[in-house]
Amino acid sequence: MLTDHELLRYSRHILLSEIDLEGQLAIKSAKILVIGCGGLGNAVIPLLVAAGVGHLTIVDHDVVDLSNLQRQIHFTTADLTHSKAHALKAHMQALNPDVRVDAIAQKADDVLLMTLAKDVDMIIDCTDNFTIRQANNRIAHHYRIPLISGSAVRMEGQLAVYDFRSPESGCYHCLFDGAHSDDGNCALLGVFAPILQIIGAMQAQEALKILVGMPVMINRLRVYNGATCEWQTFKFSKNPTCPICSSNEEKYE
Repeated sequence: MLTDHELLRYSRHILLSEIDLEGQLAIKSAKILVIGCGGLGNAVIPLLVAAGVGHLTIVDHDVVDLSNLQRQIHFTTADLTHSKAHALKAHMQALNPDVRVDAIAQKADDVLLMTLAKDVDMIIDCTDNFTIRQANNRIAHHYRIPLISGSAVRMEGQLAVYDFRSPESGCYHCLFDGAHSDDGNCALLGVFAPILQIIGAMQAQEALKILVGMPVMINRLRVYNGATCEWQTFKFSKNPTCPICSSNEEKYE
């Protein structure tokens, strides 16, 4: 049930036929794991908290640095040297105290992800680390839950939804195999701050659509060019020999 306070707070969503009261209740009961509290996480997490997602677990081992403040807009100067996960949790509690936010100030790895993802509805990947992205992909596929992946560097952003509830969905490894690595791109190459907000907002959008039962596109990589304001969509197929999601796979342990 929604309280009178919640009915008012989320009224603009409830008015939408695509969401309505049933959809808002689904949002309230949802559990989402967000990996990364940097630029993308600063865009995704506040939108989910404001929308009333019932339980968020946010993971980031890093601390707030002065160079982060250009794009990680929910941190303040007072947060410098503090844990990103804990600082963002404090700001989110002020934004919406009805939402439970658990902050994990640890580096994500297979063991931690297996534990944290056990009872969640989806994983949202807001990292810039190829190894962790691959781990997120393995864990999401193991639990057969959606993975919403975003990235941004220079003037470009990318978005893909891997919905492992569907046997037709390819995975991150199908698209980016072990030869691909982009660790530290923002630090090395720079990033246009609004790109992170655009891609992060799209990740939050797709997450909420999944929660309320709206369709989402799979096997598509969407690329945004901030210089031209243009989107391109690239189709890809599930790789029949993929070691993660192929039909003859062994269950990931």
